Amino acid sequence: MSERDVREEAATAAVTPAESLRGRHGARAHSAYDRAVATCRYAGVGQDAAEIVPRDPVGRAANALRLSATSLAALTASAPDPAADARCARNAAATAALAAQVAAARDDAATAAATAAASPSASATALRAALLASQAAAAAAGGRAQGQDAALNTSAEEAERHAVATARAAGWLGASI
Repeated sequence: MSERDVREEAATAAVTPAESLRGRHGARAHSAYDRAVATCRYAGVGQDAAEIVPRDPVGRAANALRLSATSLAALTASAPDPAADARCARNAAATAALAAQVAAARDDAATAAATAAASPSASATALRAALLASQAAAAAAGGRAQGQDAALNTSAEEAERHAVATARAAGWLGASI
């Protein structure tokens, strides 16, 4: 065994299960947050639209972005906690779902004069994927799972990847995500 192999094995052995889960939940949370930011940008939702008591979908999406940013900052500053980390990912996915609702409504309004397509629009598909990603993240974070159920975590990761792909297909994401 080479010295490099020994170092890599030691580094791998030093990672606790909670740290491993932190990586998974954190990656999913950041992906959902980035998706929410890009989708809000696409829909014209700025940070200035955030309100303490939001009165409309735009205000709710902007406020959710602000809260998710705070939650992600706390995630990186705290010790790994699978339940809390999974809740952070769930909240970011819910934020992305709110942003998707605003973007889909914007797209629907832009195409209202056009005839209805036989198949669902890219925006409708992306909205459904965002809602499913939010539901999968909630399942992974909730109940007895508390962020530690491997199958639920994998399902949430797959749903997040699909939500990113469909948001990209809808034109909501820039090339950076």
